[in-house]
Amino acid sequence: MSERNGTRRAGRIGRRTALAGLCLAGGLFAAGGAQAQTALLNVSYDPTRELYRDVNAAFAEEWKAKTGETLTVRASHGGSGSQARTVIDGVDADVVTLGIPSDIDAIAKLTKKISADWRTKQPNDALPYTSTVVFLVRKGNPKGVKDWGDLAKPDIKVITPNPKTSAGGRWNFLAAWGYAYNQDNDTAKADAFVGTVYKNVPVLDTGARGSTVTFAQRGLGDVLPTWENEAYLVLQEFGADKFDIVVPPTSIYAEPPVALVDANVDRKGTRKQAEAYLAFLYTDKAQAIFAKHHYRPFKPQAAAEADLKQLPAIKLFKIEELQGNWDEIQKKNFDTGGLFDQLSRQGR
Repeated sequence: MSERNGTRRAGRIGRRTALAGLCLAGGLFAAGGAQAQTALLNVSYDPTRELYRDVNAAFAEEWKAKTGETLTVRASHGGSGSQARTVIDGVDADVVTLGIPSDIDAIAKLTKKISADWRTKQPNDALPYTSTVVFLVRKGNPKGVKDWGDLAKPDIKVITPNPKTSAGGRWNFLAAWGYAYNQDNDTAKADAFVGTVYKNVPVLDTGARGSTVTFAQRGLGDVLPTWENEAYLVLQEFGADKFDIVVPPTSIYAEPPVALVDANVDRKGTRKQAEAYLAFLYTDKAQAIFAKHHYRPFKPQAAAEADLKQLPAIKLFKIEELQGNWDEIQKKNFDTGGLFDQLSRQGR
């Protein structure tokens, strides 16, 4: 690959991050010329930009064919915690497709805009797909990273987003904790292990895409624990000659859920379209799109029927089975005074 082509590739993810805010604004201006056109807003988390570009186009096409209505679906992206806060503060989301259940719980509790039993409103606990965390390393894996325990070695620099603002950051944090806890069921040792890992973190970006740019474009760090789909995107955008994906023997079962923002759709008169949009996520067409973008669809057969490459088998654990429900997980780890704050005060 020529240097010029490599430079162009290296700029794409960075440019997408810089232009993310402009994409939503541009969609709003475009809609201004067609007052009768219905629009939905999907407030989503950081690494789903490419995914929902394809999903939204497919849904709009299907909706037009079924109803004759021209529908625009816009997407907003950022750190999942930050995105939840924008909805709490008044952003008119019709649906949220966030990176972790606790972010939707926060909207439901603080605003009542979302039904408290939102997880029962969609199939599979409101999970049209799942994911996990893998490692992205420099080509040839010069530091020999093979498993979570390697992230605590003193010569390893780990790039991961801030768990206060990023669902990806929280999944990384919980995956490291769960790995350590599963060694001998010792909570104190697991807490200490996570502290050692975070001593190796030189910078905390606000979202998963920001950490991808830090690692892949800025060249910082030895390993990027990241969403599975994000690791494959880096190989596509930057070239497989620069990075390797390391699949650890065990990792976390990551749950990016979806929900209807009831108060907003009822006020805007978009409930019918928004409910159809969420239902579409469980169709074979959308499930194949998830698989195409390296997510793990609720219906694996949809990927097989589309002749898409299957993701590697990994032994996955659920953090709920180790720490309790999401209220308890959030309080223990990420609320004010939780484990992350305690480690931060200790300089980790």
